[in-house]
Amino acid sequence: MARAAREGNCAKTSAPRSAFHWKSRQRQVRIEGTITELPPAEVDDYFRRRHRMSQIGAWASQQSRPLTSREELIALTTEYEKQFPDDVPRPPYWTGFVLNPQRMEFWQERDYRLHDRFAFTANGEGSWTKQRLFP
Repeated sequence: MARAAREGNCAKTSAPRSAFHWKSRQRQVRIEGTITELPPAEVDDYFRRRHRMSQIGAWASQQSRPLTSREELIALTTEYEKQFPDDVPRPPYWTGFVLNPQRMEFWQERDYRLHDRFAFTANGEGSWTKQRLFP
């Protein structure tokens, strides 16, 4: 079903994680949780709101697979522009996932590797438990 490695990984991963690192800001956020695939109607709605060329790009890109040259991507894009002169349908393999956070960790760089780290863990009752961590 999935052409994209990311989609295959999302569907198979039991404990997905995501990390966002801002070196210039000396900060990082890590999120752990569960993955939920979005319903097709919601994915369709989001796809329709995307720019037309982003919709075409969804057809042209074999995401995360090796690409021989930029020219190959441009040629595929041109091919799909001709194939879909009006409305661009959502590709059958194009879907969406939501990461439902169960744990979030915030890291801030400090001198001498004495970084600040805080973890927030969902307690299952709609609130979070905060904990300071060693660097």
